[in-house]
Amino acid sequence: MRPLLHPAIEDVRPEAILHALADPSRAAIFATIMRAGCIEACSALAAVGDRVIPKSSLSNHFKVLREAGLIRSERHGVEVRNVSRWAEVEARFPGLLPGIINAYAACVGSDPQGADTVAPP
Repeated sequence: MRPLLHPAIEDVRPEAILHALADPSRAAIFATIMRAGCIEACSALAAVGDRVIPKSSLSNHFKVLREAGLIRSERHGVEVRNVSRWAEVEARFPGLLPGIINAYAACVGSDPQGADTVAPP
């Protein structure tokens, strides 16, 4: 199995974060992981609103989030656990993540998964 690549926090770039969160599905996935702390089953995030994301697309969304430095993915048997790197990213780029996630909330009346706003965990 190929190792999962995670950039060091010093290598995380704001343009990668902006690219990763430009997709509303990825923003919703990240917001859910961030609020939950750790998501053990990737399939738990397959439904975004009334739409189901195919497994291949879901895998790509996780890859983009991981390579942008937003999540850490760890293999545990056949499952991959995803953990938010919110605190690390927030320390490096203060206010960036709440600004992006809360902008989605303002556009749709609630954030991508239904909460009104996002505060740091």
